[in-house]
Amino acid sequence: MENEEKQLIETVDEEGNVINFELFDIIEVEGQEYALLLPADMEEDSEEGEIVLMRLTKDGEDYLFETIEDDEEFNKVEEYIKTLEDEEDEEE
Repeated sequence: MENEEKQLIETVDEEGNVINFELFDIIEVEGQEYALLLPADMEEDSEEGEIVLMRLTKDGEDYLFETIEDDEEFNKVEEYIKTLEDEEDEEE
């Protein structure tokens, strides 16, 4: 990453633990924005990391990151991401 500043996101889980993520990407599916997040403590040279998917909602000027509770919504977004990955593979 050349001169790209990492955007760090701090979230709190159900037990009150603070978890830091790096914003990987924002995608839009059917008019709703979703954030793809990587654990901030992931090693720089590691190829694989677990991507966390969260719904984005706007609260004034701020964005809120929400857990996707609905399995159908989560699966829809997951399928969309897979189609993006397939398109990237075809371009290579």
